[in-house]
Amino acid sequence: MSSSPPSLDSVVIAADILPTSALPRHQDLEIKDAQVIFGAVWRDLESTFGRDQLRFPKEIILLGGAPGSGKGTNTSFILKARGLTCEPVVVSSLLDCSEARRLKDAGRMVGDRQVIGILFARLILPEYRDGVILDGFPRTQVQVECLKLLVDRMHALRREFYPTALRAHFRHPTVHIMALFVDEKTSVERQLKRGLDIRKHNDEVRRTGLGELHEERATDYDLELAKSRYRVFKEQTWDALQSLREIYHYHLVNAQGSLEEVEQNILRELQYQSSLELDPRTHERLRAIPVANDIIVHARQELVKRLDGYDYEHPELLTRVVEFIERKIMPIILRHAISGVALVNTEDALLDDPVALAILIDIFSERGFHATVDLHRIEIPDTFDLATGRIACRVKKVFRIQVRFQGSEIRRG
Repeated sequence: MSSSPPSLDSVVIAADILPTSALPRHQDLEIKDAQVIFGAVWRDLESTFGRDQLRFPKEIILLGGAPGSGKGTNTSFILKARGLTCEPVVVSSLLDCSEARRLKDAGRMVGDRQVIGILFARLILPEYRDGVILDGFPRTQVQVECLKLLVDRMHALRREFYPTALRAHFRHPTVHIMALFVDEKTSVERQLKRGLDIRKHNDEVRRTGLGELHEERATDYDLELAKSRYRVFKEQTWDALQSLREIYHYHLVNAQGSLEEVEQNILRELQYQSSLELDPRTHERLRAIPVANDIIVHARQELVKRLDGYDYEHPELLTRVVEFIERKIMPIILRHAISGVALVNTEDALLDDPVALAILIDIFSERGFHATVDLHRIEIPDTFDLATGRIACRVKKVFRIQVRFQGSEIRRG
């Protein structure tokens, strides 16, 4: 077993030199057998890295979308929403060779063998251990099948290494498919606008010598090629993504609107769900603790029932708590109306009753405040026995009440 992974350069080279009996080089772009492709790539990864170093990302976000759907624009926002810091893996950039470029410029796809070999090698790099965004994968049904095989192997490695000291490196994988959708009209308009913006930028760079030239794509200047790119996406990539929706966490994001609207759509789709993302063992241990969202669904109705119940079952106690709040707490709250935080210490025996404490907290909740109560017991010397030198103490109970609310905004300057 190797102790540390080799450099990416060596991996990329190795990924291109597979046994000729399994994968003849001249047939690389024509192979449509996912089992053959995956098997060869996996054997190469094991021999290059060592089995104990096949540590893939905990979270894989497959970001797909039509040309002009805003994948590049929204990637940084998605990374922030998921708490990831690594750069996204843009599959088209991994395959930046002359042959691949000719295919892309013609609106066609790069071969599955190239994609799988180089991509899977990249995913083992340490910076992607917590999670990664894959921009532009999968794009074909063969790539879909290879992804399924990869996730199956990740689960198998998790089971294999779980009883060992390496278990922390083989985590329960989470796969999200995030598809940004725009219609053909929007896609073509955005492609052509991008072309005009890039051409204007590059003309300015050439004129002034300041800045860097941006890549110019033939499809960004030709209406028919732009339409062709969209059709290729719909016929191949879109179908590939749809085939995964019943297997992994699928998010269809409407990307037609403004940037702010799209970001809100993304946030709604990526709301945390522990049952989907935690290791099943971990989730089972936590299952007895309710989820906050479940608790608050009927919280208001439950609060109303409790307060009405106090009035029916403990009317005198309810009246005493209301008077206590009016007399001892509200004057202090009013003096702290600007800060929005009031702290009250009291030794009032009323709060010795746990029902009174519950009533106090519920009253504040109903009125829009957030109240918490801490009980502090303080021992105070009471008597001293001269014969024995023993000090008897009495316990002083102090209730510390904190009330928070929306403070007043003061205009400054």
